[in-house]
Amino acid sequence: MSAKSFTVNLKSKIKSYKKVIDVDSDKSLSIRSFIIGSICQKISFANNILESEDVKSTISTCRKLGVKIVKIKSKKYKIYGKGLGSFYAKKNTELDFCNSGTLARLLIGVLSTTPNIEVKIRGDHSLNKRNMREIIKLMSKFGAVFLPKNKFKFPLKLISSSMPVGIKYRAGVSAQIKSAVILAGLNSSGDTNIIEDKKSRDHTENLLKKNTQALKIIGGEKKIIKIHGKKYLNPININVPGDASSSAFFAALTLLNKNSSIKIRNVGLNPTRTGFYHLLKQQNAKIKFINLKKENNELKGDILIRSSKIKPIFASKKYYVNATDEYPILFVIAALTKGVSIFKGIGDLKNKESNRITEMQKILKQIGIKTIAYKNNLKIFGEGMINAKNKTINVPNLGDHRICMSSFILAILTGAKTKIKNFETVYTSSPAFLNIMKKLGAKFEIQK
Repeated sequence: MSAKSFTVNLKSKIKSYKKVIDVDSDKSLSIRSFIIGSICQKISFANNILESEDVKSTISTCRKLGVKIVKIKSKKYKIYGKGLGSFYAKKNTELDFCNSGTLARLLIGVLSTTPNIEVKIRGDHSLNKRNMREIIKLMSKFGAVFLPKNKFKFPLKLISSSMPVGIKYRAGVSAQIKSAVILAGLNSSGDTNIIEDKKSRDHTENLLKKNTQALKIIGGEKKIIKIHGKKYLNPININVPGDASSSAFFAALTLLNKNSSIKIRNVGLNPTRTGFYHLLKQQNAKIKFINLKKENNELKGDILIRSSKIKPIFASKKYYVNATDEYPILFVIAALTKGVSIFKGIGDLKNKESNRITEMQKILKQIGIKTIAYKNNLKIFGEGMINAKNKTINVPNLGDHRICMSSFILAILTGAKTKIKNFETVYTSSPAFLNIMKKLGAKFEIQK
């Protein structure tokens, strides 16, 4: 299923531009649409779906578990939901989550409490390296078994609980883990209570909000999510907006590129996903949200960005949860902004597709940017907009789409001669990335 491998080579700076663009659809919502649609009753509709590698893996996996999914036309799908507990697989069926941590964690949540499930689960080289300890420990509380015991990385065998009962869980920063607990709780007897002291991404709750018989949210910023198990789930009808995380790369480029402006249309602006933009606005970034409206409990609108003279960034721990995916590109902004930027409470970045702290440090070092990592924090000594045409950046095969895109932006802003291996990993989240970059005037070569 994976795209053919290729390398991207860059060696020249981008020129100024004034453009209007549309970005790829939201990956998180696209994946959730298929998983949640599959466990609802009757037919669900998913429109403007991101047709990336991660989403294709989701569709393929749901079909393998007995769900009928029909593509009506480009980006539009019908999901024939079978209801809670309806996933089915022959004993020792192998499920390959490929590169998707979201798919892996959410589906483990569903399968752990689905009757008579015994499957092998794995991912690609990158996903197999990621630590799954937390999700395994939590699903074990529901009664699921993972073999071999005390192994917390794929490949594994998952044996579902024979009599799952709801649990109490105090949520951390991971929306994927929280979503997995919600989905496991829906299949379990009794109530599952999730205590959320700090707001994290809430796409799963939003998609299920109309199902008040199954899910209730009590409170505001600090809240309790009550999941009543074994209840009927109504079908969903979602029109997926543009991805705020994918938009961040074009926003960063515009902010740092002189005499440039961009309008990014129809972007999902869920408050749990806009930490990147709010953080930068505090550093004098010229960013505006316009044409705001709500659909399927999700806020969306257009983003206007203009070149800006940005101050050094101080990102306290509170920003991490709402800007998790954007930290690699934030590091690029910090490197090209004069002064010392500080990022706190970012230890979780070590367990993404790669160790995003270490790998970005290596990349920035290649153009002379000093960084210091300490505990769960990072300090970047920004040099301002440097000319790095005599420098070389080599990005190895990390299987990390955010690192690839961040390195691309760094290259076209500094002019560094850059080679990014296995760039096809970007297709997991943003298949249109290179086409949009071409539209903005970036020059690059593809080496197959």
